[in-house]
Amino acid sequence: MAKNKENYSIEALFSQDLIRQRVREIALQITKDYEDKNTLVIAVLKGSFVFCADLIRDLNFIFAFDFISLSSYSGAAAGEKVKVISNLKENPEGRDVIIIEDIADTGHTLEFLHKEIAAKNPKSIRTCVLLDKKCARVKNVPIDYIGFEIGNYFVIGYGLDYNGFFRGLPYIGILQIK
Repeated sequence: MAKNKENYSIEALFSQDLIRQRVREIALQITKDYEDKNTLVIAVLKGSFVFCADLIRDLNFIFAFDFISLSSYSGAAAGEKVKVISNLKENPEGRDVIIIEDIADTGHTLEFLHKEIAAKNPKSIRTCVLLDKKCARVKNVPIDYIGFEIGNYFVIGYGLDYNGFFRGLPYIGILQIK
């Protein structure tokens, strides 16, 4: 990735204010659905960390929290191979699990993660994604809470990156490499 601004452009897709409003709406729904359950919230690193941090601060119930780090990307292309970089510390057995992910595109990562968690006998598994790119879906994976549906764009910002860059943008934008 060239660090020279002349080599890329970013078109804003979702503003910081719009994202904040939608995150609050999702948190209200999750709170309503989980307020009386033994819940484990799992954030998929690295992309979901900003979304997850904002979301969990708006949840109004007691829950356990953990991270899992997976890899399925190389540059801008989604890969079919998924590997665990860092696994869970919390045991999901008997718990109602909520997976927090930045983007659902091909579905390979979410399918892999659902199988991994299901093998540990949770009471239930639900998925919350900030962005749903249905047009890229190859695997049929359940998604229960969706921030925004997007077209076939390569997006950055609000935790999403391109080769490690742009995660700190406060909005979500479409990246164009020139």
